[in-house]
Amino acid sequence: MRRKRRNHSAAFKAKVALAAVRDEGTLAELAQQYDVHPNQITQWKRQLIEGATGTFDKGASQADSQAQITELHAKIGELSMERDFLERGLARFPGKRGGS
Repeated sequence: MRRKRRNHSAAFKAKVALAAVRDEGTLAELAQQYDVHPNQITQWKRQLIEGATGTFDKGASQADSQAQITELHAKIGELSMERDFLERGLARFPGKRGGS
């Protein structure tokens, strides 16, 4: 009989993957201890290792995001000034206002 599919929490997956990274036992031992398949532990371990680089890259991406936000705010200000300028210029021509 097949076992019902289980959903493990992120905390549980991290705990098992860290145990595998730390070599706290063989895959078979860890699988028995945590009641999961050894292939699942291997997959979680791989995800943990691949995701670890992202932990250190986030500082750079936050700086990039802030620079992009600053640039976009400057562009918004520029476009607002252009719109106001054109609106005042268009107001000189009676009947042309309102998009008709």
